[in-house]
Amino acid sequence: MNKEVKWYAVYTRPKWEKKVATHLEKKGIEHYCPLNKVYRQWSDRKKIIFEPLFTSYVFIHVAEHDHLRVLQTDGVINFVYWLGKPAAIKDSEINAIKCFLSDHQNVQLEKTKLTVNDKVRITQGPLIAMEGNVIEVMNRTVKVVLPSLGFTMTAQVQRSHIEKVTTRRKQAFL
Repeated sequence: MNKEVKWYAVYTRPKWEKKVATHLEKKGIEHYCPLNKVYRQWSDRKKIIFEPLFTSYVFIHVAEHDHLRVLQTDGVINFVYWLGKPAAIKDSEINAIKCFLSDHQNVQLEKTKLTVNDKVRITQGPLIAMEGNVIEVMNRTVKVVLPSLGFTMTAQVQRSHIEKVTTRRKQAFL
């Protein structure tokens, strides 16, 4: 039985992300439901609300032997699978989401297919020293891919805060 604790994503019933997080809390299961700070305006007022960043997803930090307990949680539909197994998510990616949300508001997600483009390193700001693949740079907007999740986070980052990572070319031997 594998006792190594890893981050996983679970699908939830629609609009149940916060409820699932509450149920997991009651069970003592470590979880993370990223909440996006959003300004909403109605005809009579403006209000700041916190809504789940990833619709129908909650992240859990458990060992394999706890998967059944997670699946038995009200509102959880299933794990997110990759190549036939629950997809493990790197700690660094969960930390990047936490850091990103602590410094940005009104974050937008776009579902994206993974592509290989220029590898970059952030040189300043909340994601300093993080490396990743950029899929688009326009004016000040940088789209960074977190491969395990298959989503793109969009934030306003100055071009001067990004440097291209150069890789050594492998010499071909004849």
